Amino acid sequence: MENAGVVGGNEVFKDVETGSRWQQSSLEAISGPMRGEHLKLYPFLLTSWEEWRRLHPDTLVLKPLPGYAERIPAKNAQLRAGFSLDKSAPADVVRRDDRLKAYTKIIGLTVGGASRAFPLDALDRVRVINEEIGGEPILIVHQPKSDTTTAFVARAKGKRLNFEAANAGATELVDRETRSRWNAYGACTAGTLKGTRLEGLIMEPEYWFAWSEFHPTTTIYGVRDER
Repeated sequence: MENAGVVGGNEVFKDVETGSRWQQSSLEAISGPMRGEHLKLYPFLLTSWEEWRRLHPDTLVLKPLPGYAERIPAKNAQLRAGFSLDKSAPADVVRRDDRLKAYTKIIGLTVGGASRAFPLDALDRVRVINEEIGGEPILIVHQPKSDTTTAFVARAKGKRLNFEAANAGATELVDRETRSRWNAYGACTAGTLKGTRLEGLIMEPEYWFAWSEFHPTTTIYGVRDER
């Protein structure tokens, strides 16, 4: 893949094999021989290096190109700080949704054809969220220390579960139905459900203007939908 510009305020990439152009947020080919096809989103974890190394102490690290390593601290600081909430959406954004400010940082989730945006400031406050999206019981876990957000179908052995944090950092959870203990990555570590693992879901970090443009029917956690 190579960069092929911006469409609708969102980056577009071109594949080398067919020359098709793919929209970043929708994963859809918008032109070329593959037009109308969708890429499959591969599971990933957005986290801190400290937390990743704790989980995977033997991990290998891709060596950056010369000169890039010196720019990483400044780039990371910029990404974390984000843009001013007073900044307007890019001029070529087609669909505008004013329920949140354009550069509000959100984590998006789509389940069963239904989408919901979770503002990062709400996740920092609440940390553990029990929701229903697309007819499925959903668990969202946010660990503020590492800015790690994970999501799961809240069901194990056919039983629907509700969760609460077992500590302030939300690194451990307890389900209310069996009082089993779980880590923030969907694995039960103690109790009657020990050894079971929740089905993971992929959450997408986005700015609100990008998420809402490509998910026009999205709801927002904590915001009443008055459209």
